Amino acid sequence: MKVVLDTNILVSASRSNRGASYRLLSLIPDKRFQICISLPFYFEYRDVLTRPEHLSYSSEAQTKGMIRYLVSTAHLQEIYFHWRPYLPDVKDDMVLELAVAARAKRIITFNLKHFRGINQFGIDAIPPRDFLVEIGDIT
Repeated sequence: MKVVLDTNILVSASRSNRGASYRLLSLIPDKRFQICISLPFYFEYRDVLTRPEHLSYSSEAQTKGMIRYLVSTAHLQEIYFHWRPYLPDVKDDMVLELAVAARAKRIITFNLKHFRGINQFGIDAIPPRDFLVEIGDIT
């Protein structure tokens, strides 16, 4: 199953190794799911995760290494069409565009209210813990 990880999942995982976000990232690569990424989304990951407030948990080199690793295991998706504006936040539209183009089934995020109405595209937004339950990693 193809999935898109919202940036807040990576931020959460970088801050603590005890939560569902960290557990999800620690499973990669996994036969049960494949993360999808686009070039603009890669730059979004880098921009957000290398901000000073996030680098207090790891070094810039470690953060960039983690992002490179994710990208090396991800399905790289080109986006030829735009659904903008569809969601209230343009950054969230970028996530939706990637999910639609990649035919992802899930957007894994903590911001569920930001993705209301995406089920018309055959995509569900769910938090990481619910996704881990869905794939049978936790009960």
